Amino acid sequence: MRERWFGATGRRVPEIAVEGELDIDDALVLDDVSNLKQLHQAHEAGRPIAVRASTPEEVKTALSHPEVATALVPPERRDLLELDLRELTYGSQ
Repeated sequence: MRERWFGATGRRVPEIAVEGELDIDDALVLDDVSNLKQLHQAHEAGRPIAVRASTPEEVKTALSHPEVATALVPPERRDLLELDLRELTYGSQ
């Protein structure tokens, strides 16, 4: 399981997690990454950022932003925990 830094908390978290199964109390939780200013401000403040994602493409888009600590998937899309982001991004070699 790949991990990322959870803002400036000193904690590492899974890059993809099921929503409700990860303690993200202090995080900015977004439905998408369209507001780049909001992402930048939270990152500059050291605040963790979690983004909801329900498709492979949404997970890929969320995690393409280095400010994002984790992509949160719905419980019914637990299959997204097994995504191979390298293959999704670059294709199979």
